[in-house]
Amino acid sequence: MYSQHTTSKKSIRSSIIIKLASLAFDSGIFRTGRQFWSKSLTVLNYHRIDDPHQDSFDSFLPNVSAIPAEFSHQMDYLARWFNVISLHELINWLDGHQSLPAYAALITFDDGYLDNYTQAYPILKKYDFPAVIFLTSGHIETDTPFYWDMAAYCFHHTNHDHVLFPESKERSWTNKLERRNVNKAWVESMKNLADSEKQKWINTLPAKLGVSIPKNYFRNLMLSWHQVREMSNNRIEFGSHTINHPILSKIPVDQAYIEINESKVKIETELGQKVRGFAYPNGSKNDINSEIEQLVHQAGYRAAFTLQNGPTSIREVRHNPYAVRRIFISHTHTLPQFALLTNNINRIRN
Repeated sequence: MYSQHTTSKKSIRSSIIIKLASLAFDSGIFRTGRQFWSKSLTVLNYHRIDDPHQDSFDSFLPNVSAIPAEFSHQMDYLARWFNVISLHELINWLDGHQSLPAYAALITFDDGYLDNYTQAYPILKKYDFPAVIFLTSGHIETDTPFYWDMAAYCFHHTNHDHVLFPESKERSWTNKLERRNVNKAWVESMKNLADSEKQKWINTLPAKLGVSIPKNYFRNLMLSWHQVREMSNNRIEFGSHTINHPILSKIPVDQAYIEINESKVKIETELGQKVRGFAYPNGSKNDINSEIEQLVHQAGYRAAFTLQNGPTSIREVRHNPYAVRRIFISHTHTLPQFALLTNNINRIRN
């Protein structure tokens, strides 16, 4: 009863936000006073570009940033109102070798999903936009899924109607929407566990939900190194997102450095070029600290990106290039909401 009431309130609030955003978008209010934030950096964070409404979609829904058509509309909006730059240009600016254009924007992707190549890449080429993809190197060309995708597969294919959570509470569902909500909550609960404890829960989930995962099922979910090299030759840059995607503040410092450094070495070996950018897994304020930022600096990166809300001033970026803000994009966002997120007023939400 409580969860239904909460969902209802969230739905009403979301509906109001969508209507207000549409009104502001149509009236041009978003662009009022735009000249006062021309010296800013707007970094967009995408994960997947795919259609999650297909019956066959059995991956983690919240990781879908946009369906392809909506992603194209968003790129069109950027082309009209922003100057899209590359990571290379940002680093050149940090090193004092060039200036940044007004209304600079950087397009980033996390993890390294295959649809970055099959869906996003053709659209980026259409607009002649550079972008940077932060690879979780240990998942490229392997059958090792991210735990959230493995969990999504289990929830999608199970015939059970309940599951146990780490805090020994059981949650159940009666329809597809409730099942997705429980799936999302279960994945979120994993983030609160120590790494070894989290792995135990993940490893036992298929059996608990009565699901068998076919061998090599997840191998084609991610990019191949061949595709990475192809894109690297066509304006797409690559950075690191660690080896295994741990929340760095929750693991020992020496292990964190291995995740940060060895992923860089792996990508550099595959591409034959320096890797200068890093994205923190999960990326919230509690997932990062000054010690972790220093590890990233020591590993030889020149800039690192969080998922703390943006946009941000270029002064702030120069002050600390190891904690650059990014805007999380979701497939639930309408184009007016996308415009609102990329407006400097969005910073107030932090």
